[in-house]
Amino acid sequence: MKTRSTTIWISLMSLALLFSLLYLGYVLFPGYIRPEAIQYFGLEQVQQGQDYSKGIRISYILSFMFQALFLIWFLASGRGGRLSQWCEDRYQSNPWRGYLVFYLIIWVMLALILLPFMFFSGFYWQHLWEFSTQTFGSWWVDYLKQSIIDIVLGGVGVVLIFLSFHIWPRIWWIICGVFFSLWLVIQSILWPILIAPMFNQFRTIDDPIITGMVYELVDKADLEIKEILVMDASQRTTKANAYFAGVGGTKRIVLYDNLLNQYSLAEIKAVIAHEMAHWQQGHIARGLTLGILGSFLVWGLAYLVLRPYMSNRHIPPLIWAVLLLFILLANFVSAPLQNSISRQMEIEADQTAVILTGDPEAAIHLQMNLALKNRSDLSPPRFVEWLSFTHPSVLTRIEKIREVTE
Repeated sequence: MKTRSTTIWISLMSLALLFSLLYLGYVLFPGYIRPEAIQYFGLEQVQQGQDYSKGIRISYILSFMFQALFLIWFLASGRGGRLSQWCEDRYQSNPWRGYLVFYLIIWVMLALILLPFMFFSGFYWQHLWEFSTQTFGSWWVDYLKQSIIDIVLGGVGVVLIFLSFHIWPRIWWIICGVFFSLWLVIQSILWPILIAPMFNQFRTIDDPIITGMVYELVDKADLEIKEILVMDASQRTTKANAYFAGVGGTKRIVLYDNLLNQYSLAEIKAVIAHEMAHWQQGHIARGLTLGILGSFLVWGLAYLVLRPYMSNRHIPPLIWAVLLLFILLANFVSAPLQNSISRQMEIEADQTAVILTGDPEAAIHLQMNLALKNRSDLSPPRFVEWLSFTHPSVLTRIEKIREVTE
C-alpha cells in the first residue's frame, strides 16, 4: 500500500512541478504571435491582450505553487503532525471538535496565502486596466461573503468525510464519491437561486425585442427555457459575458447588463443561441456525469494515498491536510483533461448556435468584440491554452464557426 501511495505522490508532484514551470515559462516568454491573429486584430491589440493576461496568469500559477509548497512544508516539517496531535490531546472528549479546529486553522493559513493573489487579480489588476467598477469596500464584502460560504460548506465536508472514515473504513472512498456526486447535483440546482443572488441582482428581461429573439430560438431548438435573466454585472465590471446554469426548475440563461448595453441585437442573439445550444447538446448533464465519474476516480486514488495515515481505526486530523494537498495536485494535473472537455463543449455550442441563428458573421463579430473589450489573449501560447483555457482561444472559435458554413 505504501509503495502505491509513494508512486502516486511522486507522479503528482513531478507532473505538477513540470506543468508549473512550463506554464510560468510560457507566460513570461510567450514567443511568436500567430500570423492569423494579425489578420483579425492589430498588433497593439494583440500585445495589450498579452500584457493583461500575463498579470492574471502569473498570479494564478504563483497562488497554486505557494499553496502546494506550504502544504508540503507543513506536512514534511512535522508541524502538521504536531498541530494534529495538539488537537487530539486538547479535544480528547470530543474528537469532532478537534477535526473542525484543525480544519479552521488550515483554512485560515491557506486564506492568508491566497489573499494577496486574489486581491491582486480580482481588484488591483482589474482597476489598473479599468475593468473594475467595484469599490474597495465592496470587494471586501464579497470576499467575506465567499469566505463564510466556503467555511460553512468546508466544515460540512469535513464532518461527512471523517464520518465516512469512521463508519465505513474499507469503502469510505465510495461513500465520499456518493456524497460528492450528490453535492454536484444539489449545487447545480441551488446555486442559481441561493448563492448567486447573494452577490448580484437579477431581473427578467422585459425588452420585447429580446424576448422575441428568445421565443424564436426556443422554437428552433425545441427547448423549454425557464428564465432569461439580466445580471447587474456593471456594479463590478465593465466586461460583458453570459452563462447558463441550473438543472430542472432552476434552468436559466443569464446575460450581463453590459452585454445588452454595449452589443448589437445580432450579437445578443448569437449569445442567447450559444447558451441555448449548451442545453440542446446536453452539456449540463454530460458535465455532471463526467464530474461524478471523475470524482470516484479521485476518491479511489485518495484511498490509496490516505491509507498509510490510518491505523487501527485511528483517524488523526492530519489526514485533512494530506487530503487537501492531494486534491490540489490532482486538480492541477488533471486540468488539461477537464479543460479539453470544456473547450470541446464550447465549440459544439458555437457551431450549434450558428445553425440556430443562421448568422455566422454575427457570431464571429461577437467573438472579436468580446475578445477586444475583455482584453483576451489573442495569440496565447499553445501550452497555456492546453493547460488552463476552459474556452477555446478566439482564433480557434472563429475557425470552428467558419467550418459550419463551408
